[in-house]
Amino acid sequence: MNYLNEDIDSLNKKLAQNTLSADKLAQDTVENIKKTDDKLNAWITIQDDAKPASDLDFEHNKLAGIPIAIKDNIITKGVKTTAASHILDNYIPVYDATVIERLKKAQVTFVGKTNMDEFAMGSSTEHSYFGITHNPWNLDKVPGGSSGGSAVAVASGQVVAALGSDTGGSIRQPSAFNGIFGIKPTYGRVSRWGLIAFGSSLDEIGVMSKRAKTSAQVLNVIAGSDGHDSTLSTRAVPDFTKYIGQDVKGLRVAVVKEYMAAVDGDMRAAIQEQIDALEKAGATISEVSLPLTKYVVPDYYIIASSEASSNLQRFDGIRYGYRAQDTKNLLDVYVKSRSEGFGEEVKRRIMLGSFALSAGSYDRFFRQASKVRTLICEEFDKIFAENDVIVGPTTTTPAFGIGSEISDPIKMYNNDILTISANLAGIPAASVPAGLVDGMPVGLQIMAKRFDEGSIFQVADFIERTNKFYEKTPTGMED
Repeated sequence: MNYLNEDIDSLNKKLAQNTLSADKLAQDTVENIKKTDDKLNAWITIQDDAKPASDLDFEHNKLAGIPIAIKDNIITKGVKTTAASHILDNYIPVYDATVIERLKKAQVTFVGKTNMDEFAMGSSTEHSYFGITHNPWNLDKVPGGSSGGSAVAVASGQVVAALGSDTGGSIRQPSAFNGIFGIKPTYGRVSRWGLIAFGSSLDEIGVMSKRAKTSAQVLNVIAGSDGHDSTLSTRAVPDFTKYIGQDVKGLRVAVVKEYMAAVDGDMRAAIQEQIDALEKAGATISEVSLPLTKYVVPDYYIIASSEASSNLQRFDGIRYGYRAQDTKNLLDVYVKSRSEGFGEEVKRRIMLGSFALSAGSYDRFFRQASKVRTLICEEFDKIFAENDVIVGPTTTTPAFGIGSEISDPIKMYNNDILTISANLAGIPAASVPAGLVDGMPVGLQIMAKRFDEGSIFQVADFIERTNKFYEKTPTGMED
């Protein structure tokens, strides 16, 4: 089964009319993943025995019987969950994340767990214990990260939708690099219960798919309070699909000059073309400034690494996961298990975070970074007081070559300069395909005020209907 020309509505119709059985859909999906994944490496775990739920209700559950991919840092009961790390390569959870519980209630079919940068730390899916994932548009290019496996699974037609996580752009950047739609909701919209933590004040679970409506349908299911995550909002979750098909006339659209200055040439032209389409359709375009953009990368990496340093202390070789052999005492168990179990990028961020939180550095680094974060939030609040959405490029370049940046951490970190701010501010953001540059996809980023995912779906759907990028097939998959 290849999903390049399918969405949830088309699959639901076939299943409801019995022109396609859920059992065959699950079987064909697994077979296609196995057939195509040798050159992509989008998956860590493939569930050979994937089966749909019993007594499927196609009328009330739009997702019933439809296979969906899950990023491998989201806990799944009885199914190996590794976070792409050696330290968890044998971990079998005993409970489900909230989002998995809700997808099960919606009768989704689970077919496996997707590859990612280890513990979601990376922008290229090259930092995985299970190998590098390849971009389906050009197998020599990275798919972005850290949700690279989920993005590739959708872009290559292996599944119709996938869950990812986004701490500083990890849904939006790979969505842009792979030519699909990906949304990170407002912080507090979707439960983090069962998400293996990287940066607890930044992490968010979101959805990736070919079409905005598909992501809206999945977000409808997974959003809302759960009694587990104390950071969740208790406000009602709207039906996000009602924003699909709406026109954009009268919408107030802000374009950040610092974001546009970060791109040039054909990429800038591709982004400007989408902005011009919005203006032609009746949206009001205005230029705004986010002068603190130049500080977001160092600010983010101090905060995120500090939180990661705290969160990853639980991986100690004692309670679960990898445990080093030939140890002589308790300290030896800790040191050797973590040294052997964690990859280089994870250890780098643990050291950075531990330093920022240390007694002699806390006030100088972490406290100051927290203050800058507050100023960034205030900048966004001022813009959204007069505008409905912010648009601009998702990334500064199309996908780069495998191996070309991995040896330069600073260069890799700067890839996230346009996406990080949304996580620091806790606002919803998405990437929608804007076109091709040098044969590779680029994305238009859309941001909105807190809990206004609806405006993002409204704009993204308009862009999709205008440029019809979803009709394109990844060039690396044409043979």
